Amino acid sequence: MSRHSVRLPPLNALRAFEVSARHLNFGVAAEELGVTQGAVAQHVRGLEADLGIKLFDRLPRTLALTDHGRRYAGQLRRAFELIAEATTTLRPEPLRLTISATPTFAAKWLIPRLPTFSAGHPDIELRIFANESLSNFQNDGVDVAVRQGRPPFGPGLIADLLFEQEIVSVGSPALVGDKACALSPDEIGHFTLLDDSHDMWPEFLDRALGCSAAPAAKHVRFNQTSLAIDMAIAGQGLAVASRFLIEQDIAEKRLVQAFESTMRGRLDTYVVTLRKPRQPKPTEIVKRWLLAHRTV
Repeated sequence: MSRHSVRLPPLNALRAFEVSARHLNFGVAAEELGVTQGAVAQHVRGLEADLGIKLFDRLPRTLALTDHGRRYAGQLRRAFELIAEATTTLRPEPLRLTISATPTFAAKWLIPRLPTFSAGHPDIELRIFANESLSNFQNDGVDVAVRQGRPPFGPGLIADLLFEQEIVSVGSPALVGDKACALSPDEIGHFTLLDDSHDMWPEFLDRALGCSAAPAAKHVRFNQTSLAIDMAIAGQGLAVASRFLIEQDIAEKRLVQAFESTMRGRLDTYVVTLRKPRQPKPTEIVKRWLLAHRTV
């Protein structure tokens, strides 16, 4: 009789035995396989009956492999490893790309949109590297960076404009009312002003609202813009931020624009890539996806 005509035991039973042989415990094996302990024990009993061989000695608190069971478990383990290797060779490795972005951009803009990208490009696996400083493309393995600033960002890099910086003031509807631009500049002193590391409020007061100072206003400072935005959503004060960072919060009515006047900022946001990328095709796909959101 050839090997190909040998009647093999059920695959589920073989798997249940191999996992149980590794753990010498039906309960632990059941957890790994995601089935009940009774199902594992039943598979193993069925396998022993099918083979006509006892594979385990059932002890009070554990299992012990018989000599036949020990040899069979080792052979099955190698067989499952071969199956895993063969399956891996058939599945193409995902294309892995690293995007470097500031923590605020990652939290407020990029991460909410990643499911859409992943659905359209399941073969590209994105790694998000959130950092305030511009990462080193070589040392940090970065493929695409999103950064505020003024180009050029460095030799060998290409910068494509993504968003012009338009600074707007925002607050929660519970704090300022649900009507956009409902406040007048002379009301600024009634609110807590939420600052971040960019310290945009003094310039916004001067250039957008026409008041050089707001003596009665209390300031609370955060090291990241996303924290100031979250505090504004919580109704703890007014924040200023780039419009593209808070457009979704405004659309979903978590925030409203507090003052009609806005301010053109000096630091636009760019998509930065290597002139000669390590992975040209997926890098171009990610770059085009980002730039498709451009509103300038």
